[in-house]
Amino acid sequence: GLGVLPFPMAALGAYRCIECNGEATELYRDYQRGVLRISICKSCQKPVDKYIEYDPVIILINAVLCKAQAYRHILFNTKINIHGKLCVFCLLCEAYLRWLQLQDSSQNTDPDDLIRYAKEWDFYRVFGIASLEQTSFFIGIFITLWWMTPEMLKRKCDFILLLKALLLSTYGKLLLIPAVIWEHDYTPLCLAFIKVFVLISNSQAIRVTLNLNRILPWFAIFFGLILENGVVCLFHKMGWDV
Repeated sequence: GLGVLPFPMAALGAYRCIECNGEATELYRDYQRGVLRISICKSCQKPVDKYIEYDPVIILINAVLCKAQAYRHILFNTKINIHGKLCVFCLLCEAYLRWLQLQDSSQNTDPDDLIRYAKEWDFYRVFGIASLEQTSFFIGIFITLWWMTPEMLKRKCDFILLLKALLLSTYGKLLLIPAVIWEHDYTPLCLAFIKVFVLISNSQAIRVTLNLNRILPWFAIFFGLILENGVVCLFHKMGWDV
């Protein structure tokens, strides 16, 4: 039988096949008396979504491995609505790490001064800067995709879905927490790997959401990084530590 069934029946096109990205009316059919059967995709003749009977841990592992099937399952066939909270939490992690680096650069080691420093507005300033940088990164992606493939982003729901996918795909920033806790000489290298992982996740999210090839998402991410770095340079010219 199916171990995990959080998915109700839906209207035409509400779900997607995780293998071929074809539309589906249902993920499974309930024959009553405990008899359930996973729906078969009419296009590729494979199960529409095999992950509905998988443990969430296995789904998470497949998402970490950036498998397109896992991304389609999460984005199209579940009702996850934590993208906003996840984004804020990831930004808080990033801001805290930057704030620690600013604190480490201070020559004053008086504990009382550090307590006073923690209560000042620097953390919120860094959080605001990190938020603006990520916003500019997303704007660069949206502008590039709208310019290259305007037919893909005609409707408001397309923008919302892509934004949700980008926000969810930033979950790699949560790895900043152990990077801070287990601080060692290789922390800069770890941070570089985390950045690359987040960019790979962003690319896969764009590719799955808009059903694109592998090149165009990276092209959009490249321009997003250009805009983000432009914002960073602007902050440096203003004399703000980021």
